[in-house]
Amino acid sequence: MTLQASPYNLVQGDSVVAIVTVTNSYGESLASSPGSGAVIVLVPSSPVGLADNKDVTNSDRIGLTWNNGLNTGGSPIISYRITYDQSTGTWATLATGIIPRSYTTT
Repeated sequence: MTLQASPYNLVQGDSVVAIVTVTNSYGESLASSPGSGAVIVLVPSSPVGLADNKDVTNSDRIGLTWNNGLNTGGSPIISYRITYDQSTGTWATLATGIIPRSYTTT
């Protein structure tokens, strides 16, 4: 299915309400209940599963790993940015432009 820009005029956050039927050699089913199986998003979901990389972390370095969220916003992930707070209440950027889903720092 391809949705055209017109007449739909979908914008980020809009949901697409649809019904689905299935056909086999004997005929077509009744329609499913309407559902919003798709939501238009342009920005990716927040990363999930931020964790210590125990294979890397020791007294001299810290290793972090994470996974992508539920969606990429319809475009490949370009990079990640890591910020941190050393219990000061102020977030500082530790690294930008990270491409793999892991980071190590000393």
